[in-house]
Amino acid sequence: MIPEFDQIVVATDGSESVRRAVRVALDFADRFDAAVHALYVVDEGEVAASPEPVREEMRAALGDSAQDALEEVAATADRPVTTAIREGRPATEIREYAVDHDADVVAMGTRGRHGENRFLIGSVAERVVRTCPVPVLTVRQLDAGEGDEAA
Repeated sequence: MIPEFDQIVVATDGSESVRRAVRVALDFADRFDAAVHALYVVDEGEVAASPEPVREEMRAALGDSAQDALEEVAATADRPVTTAIREGRPATEIREYAVDHDADVVAMGTRGRHGENRFLIGSVAERVVRTCPVPVLTVRQLDAGEGDEAA
C-alpha cells in the first residue's frame, strides 16, 4: 500500500539548515501532488526573555523574519503555498497546526536558527517527533562534502 500525502506541513525558521527540509518537503508535494503549508512559529519564550522595553520591537523583528522565511518557501515552490505565522512554543504550535489542518506529514530540519551545532536531542524537532500524532520527516543538514540528492 502506497501512503498518500495530501497535506504537507513544512516548519521553517528561515535558517540555512532548514532549506534542505523545505526542498525535501516540496519534492514530496510534487511527487504526491499535495498541498503545502509553510509554518513559522515565533517563539514566545524568546520574546518573553527580551527586556521589557524592547519586547514589541523584538516581536516585530521576529514577525519580519517569519514573513521573509515564508516568502522564501513560497518562492521556491512551483505550487501555491499556504503560509501561517503562529506565536507560542514551537513544538506545541507545529503539532497543533498539523492536527488542525489534517496534515499527512510534517517536514522539518533537525537544526534551526538557535542550534546550528546542537544535536537533535532536546531540540524542537525531537519534541515534535515525540508528541505529534502526525508522521514527522526530519531532514538533517548535510556536512560540507556530502551530496544532496534533494537539491
